[in-house]
Amino acid sequence: MSEIPDEITIGDKYGPAMAITNQDDANEYFAKLVRHSMRRGKKHDEAMKLERSNLGYYAGYYDAETRRRVERLFLCEHPVFGAIAERGEPTPQQAIEAGCKLTSGG
Repeated sequence: MSEIPDEITIGDKYGPAMAITNQDDANEYFAKLVRHSMRRGKKHDEAMKLERSNLGYYAGYYDAETRRRVERLFLCEHPVFGAIAERGEPTPQQAIEAGCKLTSGG
């Protein structure tokens, strides 16, 4: 896999991670994500935290099986709903309430 280009859409950046099924490929892709963030001014620890949060968030748009796999492979969780393995899938009501809380500032 080549490096992630500096200019890239969110879908093009995180979409490939949603299809990864083994740990070696996940580790390699995560390292590329971190390097991409570092090229854009983040320090290593900050880049790791940001990329894990972004992966967890992006995986939330996928089915539960994909989200569970991505969270396991990339050691991440959804930044609002937490890890699906621990908290399960959010209900539609929980999703609406979380969205309202985030948009209202608390």
